[in-house]
Amino acid sequence: MSALGELRSMSRSRKRGGQQLEGTTPDKKPDNKAAAIFLAPWLLGLIGITLGPMLASLYLAFTDYNLLQDPEFTGLDNIRRMLDDDRLANSLQVTFTYVLVSVPLQLAVALGLAMLLDRGVRGLPLYRSIFYLPSLLGASVAIAVLWRLVFGAEGLFNSFLDIFGIEGRGWVADPDTALGTLIILHVWTFGAPMVIFLAGLRQIPRELYEAAATDGASKKRQFLSITLPLLSPIIFFNLVLGLIGSFQSFTQSFIVSNGTGGPNDSTLFFSLYLYQEGFTSFRMGYASALAWLLLLIIGAFTALNFWASKYWVFYND
Repeated sequence: MSALGELRSMSRSRKRGGQQLEGTTPDKKPDNKAAAIFLAPWLLGLIGITLGPMLASLYLAFTDYNLLQDPEFTGLDNIRRMLDDDRLANSLQVTFTYVLVSVPLQLAVALGLAMLLDRGVRGLPLYRSIFYLPSLLGASVAIAVLWRLVFGAEGLFNSFLDIFGIEGRGWVADPDTALGTLIILHVWTFGAPMVIFLAGLRQIPRELYEAAATDGASKKRQFLSITLPLLSPIIFFNLVLGLIGSFQSFTQSFIVSNGTGGPNDSTLFFSLYLYQEGFTSFRMGYASALAWLLLLIIGAFTALNFWASKYWVFYND
């Protein structure tokens, strides 16, 4: 009996030892020093480069500040000035026109080319790289300068029209066509959404198209009933990113119009007007108020898209 009791006590001690090895003592805390060290640069950047300037601009939005003197608190004067600012109203009209026209056109072109490449074109990696290249260069200063030369009075586009006996004009110098040239430039940078669309098309099962074709569905019906619904999350993703990026467009208008937003403010983007107020007229307080207005506009459009997405975006679940 004594030997049996000794075996039982040894078994109980082994169980207690195993439980102690598997668990952790209540007073032992996890060591998060490594995580804090790796997160520190990001936190410093977030506070010093993002949150700090945002809070400073929020304060400056209620002041009169010219970069040379101390800010003078003026309350809601900047907001009241916005209501009577004709150039602000014009810049909003130009920006909304640019966004609401260029973004859908760019997505349509990107989706069309993605569907063309999805058919198994030979040399797909080469075509994909060529089509993606404008997205890397579209917002650069060099491309904006080139665009001004192409659509100038003696530019390449007019030379092309001369072949057909059509008399050209200075497209970037004409108020009726200047904004259209910038819209074309934005549509031309379709590479990034095209690559995303192509990846989404590759994820759609081919069995769905085969079954639809067996049932007699036309190509149009397959596109409307299979491609668009299954691709709607990617369309939504590209749409949100396109809207946010388009509202912040600056370089194209600044270079093509030499920083004036001309001719006759026809290319005066909101971001360019903000720049003029802050760094040309040195009304930094008013420019800060404009920056917050831009943030509210982008936030409102983004929220509207997320609200509307429940009616047309379909997920697998």
